[in-house]
Amino acid sequence: MKPTIRDVASYANVSISTVSRVMNAPETVAEEKRVKVLEAIEALQYQPNAFARGLIYKKSDTLGVMIPDIENPYYAGLIRGMQDAAVVLGHSLMICNTDRDKERTLAYVQSFFEKQVDGIVFASDSLHKEYYEEMQRLRLPYVLASTNAPEYEIPSVDIDDEQGAYEAVKHLIDSGHRRIGMICFPLDKTISGQPRYDGFARALREAGLNKFVSCVAYAEHRFEDAYEAASQLLARHPELTAVFAASDEFAMGLISYLRDRGRSVPEHVSVIGFDNIRMAHMFIPKLTTIEQPTYDIGYRCVCKLHELITTGEVEVLREKLPHRLIIRESTRRR
Repeated sequence: MKPTIRDVASYANVSISTVSRVMNAPETVAEEKRVKVLEAIEALQYQPNAFARGLIYKKSDTLGVMIPDIENPYYAGLIRGMQDAAVVLGHSLMICNTDRDKERTLAYVQSFFEKQVDGIVFASDSLHKEYYEEMQRLRLPYVLASTNAPEYEIPSVDIDDEQGAYEAVKHLIDSGHRRIGMICFPLDKTISGQPRYDGFARALREAGLNKFVSCVAYAEHRFEDAYEAASQLLARHPELTAVFAASDEFAMGLISYLRDRGRSVPEHVSVIGFDNIRMAHMFIPKLTTIEQPTYDIGYRCVCKLHELITTGEVEVLREKLPHRLIIRESTRRR
């Protein structure tokens, strides 16, 4: 059993408050008692726990991280960036999976508060009014990662989703495609659904392809959802020669559906994704996609949260990091 501060006090024959003062304000304790306490700490190999230190200093050096779906490969790079920044800045991370459940998310916010985290990274999900009000009530510093909330003055780090989607569809148009569809996130439930659809629609309208703006099927978040959406989209629009998928996982679900129906990518249909998750270059065919700098987003979010915690403000409220088009095997000229 680990020794406690009570054990140290008993061993040194002093009060618990004396032990606490030796650890936190040694100059306030007489030398004789200070030596006894230090000898007791050494003999018992006593180490104060992080929670106790947090109570004393009102600082735990721990950051809470809320991820909506820990199984989604997109978050691997994001978390790695957060972890590397946390190590450099002297923080540890406490990661929770919300499953985009409001009650669970609010419970985690309360739990973080009780565990005295110094701040929270809220990743890749809509900042609902309930979340905002609860974090404001608890006065918890927080930063948004791979999401944004323009209605609130909350620091965030993400990319320009609308422009990224526009460039994806523009690549298909420049490759000679004129019958283009999309598998999209629900517009009213996700932070990136509307801007990625807007980018898709803008590129089509600029090219005079307005009639394909409605060639969209919606999927929640997973491969299986995209597989079903692909079935709906291609049943309604079998003439499509290219499809923009709002995520790489959606692109993989679409390609799997096509393969199961005897259609090849890109020979029959060109497919472009979004994110550039690690599997994008391992998949067959290798995915053409819009790369999000997930590692950099995660790293910058922790740096920004550290800045907010230590100074009370951030120099740049809303950071937009650069994305880029990566051309691989899943698209070709028509």
